[in-house]
Amino acid sequence: MPTEAEVRRAIAAAQTVVVKVGSSSLTQPSGHLDAGKLGALVAALSAAVRQGARVVLVSSGAIAAGFGPLGFDSRPTDVATQQATAAVGQGLLMAQYEAAFGRFGVRVGQILLTAEDTIRPQQYRNVQRTLGRLLDLGVVPIVNENDSLASNEIRFGDNDRLSALVANLVRADALVLLTDVDALYTAPPSEPGSRRIAFVPDVVETLGNVRIGGSTSGVGTGGMVTKLEAARVAAVSGIPAVMTCARFAGPALMGDPVGTAFAPVKQRGSSRRLWIGFAANPRGALVADAGAAAAVRGGRASLLAAGVLEVHGEFSAGDPVWIDDEAGTHLARGLAGFDSEEIPQMLGRTTTQLKRFLGEEYAHPLVHRDNLVLL
Repeated sequence: MPTEAEVRRAIAAAQTVVVKVGSSSLTQPSGHLDAGKLGALVAALSAAVRQGARVVLVSSGAIAAGFGPLGFDSRPTDVATQQATAAVGQGLLMAQYEAAFGRFGVRVGQILLTAEDTIRPQQYRNVQRTLGRLLDLGVVPIVNENDSLASNEIRFGDNDRLSALVANLVRADALVLLTDVDALYTAPPSEPGSRRIAFVPDVVETLGNVRIGGSTSGVGTGGMVTKLEAARVAAVSGIPAVMTCARFAGPALMGDPVGTAFAPVKQRGSSRRLWIGFAANPRGALVADAGAAAAVRGGRASLLAAGVLEVHGEFSAGDPVWIDDEAGTHLARGLAGFDSEEIPQMLGRTTTQLKRFLGEEYAHPLVHRDNLVLL
């Protein structure tokens, strides 16, 4: 298990780093963009670029930038007005970024994503190629959810989760989460006795031991829960992370002891396994019996038809599916080896029985261990 000093050194030495900044860190209380805050952030990121880092900025702020100029006193609540406001605000936001980075001789490019762009494998690879090429060209990609087009039914909802997925997409060496509080605390910072947590060796364990609140800025959509979830995705993807306020962006990137550092809890997996684990949208579920569930939890076993009780949903071979226990708890995600309509006749049968009664082509796992990612 790495120490805090080792994690912070790894962040300072990161060749590719994803930085996420929230709306409240870029705007005035009125909702207008704050050029001073944005400029200070850009200066810190430009310093990292000059030192050789490849930087991706995941930036909220389109809706927050748009509602002031459109005459609204606060963030709109209906979807159509939010989308219209985002269409106006995204241009204003990018204009500010382009001018600010331009003062340091840094080029920027805009990438607007919807959840569908990461759920489908072909789009996932397209986004991966585009981001990689921008970084190779020395450009800072500025990523945001496409709020003008994203539907409420399927969206990231906040950019914290998006930033963790982008960190996987670009094989980042570090994730920096910038928010309006300086660190993670044992309880809401306003409460007496609340203490800053400087280092989290295991974010999965910490999620159950810290009392946190939601966003109260009235500008953004995220809160501490979504920051911790992003840190968890990074940690189990093998990526160290740090969370702090935007004014400490420079020190955080330099590895200084600011905010809260999160240690990676696993070795980095392949891009394919990271997609299965965090971006894929399962189309159905396979319900494992107690023995198969235990084998899957062990992390080294394929899911065989002999240990599966039920199949739910409609999917094709190669589609992502949940692997559930009998209580309905999600154990893993995986890629189905067969179409959903083929599976009922296979349930409960051993490999030998499958070969004898259904043919050689059915004598294979329902989900092979190489295509299975534990949650």
